[in-house]
Amino acid sequence: MSFKKREYVVAEVSRKAEKTLFLGHPWIYDTEVVSLDGDISDGGLVDVVNGKGRFIGTGFYNSNSKIRIRLISRNANDRFDAAFFERRIRYAWEYRKTVMGDDLDCCRIIFGEADTFPGLTVDKFYDILVVQTLSLGIEKRKDIIFPLLHKVLTEDGFEIRGIFERNDVKVRELEGMEQGKGFYPLPGISVPTETSVVIEENGIKYNVDFENGQKTGFFLDQKYNRLAVAKIARGRKVLDCFTHTGSFALNAAKGGAEKVCAVDISQEAVDMARRNAQLNGLEGNMEFVCENVFDLLTAMTGREGYDFIILDPPAFTKSRATIQSAARGYKEINLRAMKLLPTGGYLATCSCSHFMTEQLFEQMLRDAAQDAHVQLRRIEYRQQAPDHPVLYNVPETEYLKFYLFQIVR
Repeated sequence: MSFKKREYVVAEVSRKAEKTLFLGHPWIYDTEVVSLDGDISDGGLVDVVNGKGRFIGTGFYNSNSKIRIRLISRNANDRFDAAFFERRIRYAWEYRKTVMGDDLDCCRIIFGEADTFPGLTVDKFYDILVVQTLSLGIEKRKDIIFPLLHKVLTEDGFEIRGIFERNDVKVRELEGMEQGKGFYPLPGISVPTETSVVIEENGIKYNVDFENGQKTGFFLDQKYNRLAVAKIARGRKVLDCFTHTGSFALNAAKGGAEKVCAVDISQEAVDMARRNAQLNGLEGNMEFVCENVFDLLTAMTGREGYDFIILDPPAFTKSRATIQSAARGYKEINLRAMKLLPTGGYLATCSCSHFMTEQLFEQMLRDAAQDAHVQLRRIEYRQQAPDHPVLYNVPETEYLKFYLFQIVR
């Protein structure tokens, strides 16, 4: 053994896993574990070594998961106590303060593997933290981590009234955990009674239902892409498809759009978008429509006069197996939007699936443009906001693709 034996079980991994880990990826799959030198309980820590006994890192073990080990450290001297997790939280928070500046009313504080907290998401919505835990190792240590989150932010002058767990996701069952949601009981702090909060992003207020809204309640990753839309929208007639909370539509309206139509298949989403418009006094030049976007774009003609269309659909694929089907869905909506837009019109289009890579998405756009008999003049390409950092060699952290085009004929 080429490192000092510690109290943890040692897992030897295959050469394939060793190569992946050496390149920076933190996951070891079930088929890549060659041997264990003892008994390990799920959620416990193992030291990972290669075939020659060389130390690679330490990670959470879970026999229920195809991702058998998730590395949390590559330092053989680390001790995984409260001080360790506090350092990690402070690193993550200091990074957000650096890249987001004073824009901290709502932001992502921890982005899973990109912040070396495997399977943990933490979003700040004003004075509420919403957490989602998708790894058993983190779940077993939440009584250490969650109070430390509260401590770090309050010591920095931010009032945090509560921590809400959004663990109502099926993937937890694949990890051997139960689903559920509710406030985490912080010592000495009364549990809030409300499950919604008002945030402000780009000067626009939103009522966030963090108990029942999608994911953690609000999508923070498009924050600065919405500002890019606002700059283009002045004086234009804007169609915002898949509007959800109305965020792109509201940024367009605030940016000076002549007219904005916000569309979603969910009546609940449409009602929420309308309430957010009323909250900001922006409903005067806005229309809200509950309809299937595919059907709407098919039925529309250029007579509607929209010269800016925004396409922000949900992920059409969550696995490699459905990429081709997803590509057809993306092409269909983009092709229809391109046909509807006049010469000189604008298109904002995006994908939030990391399986739909930048290369695949751009090829889909080229194919759609060819079929629509238009040229695309790219204004800019953007990704997720920097509070959702991309960790090189961990492709799962690079997922959002956002494009702004002008239509040329």
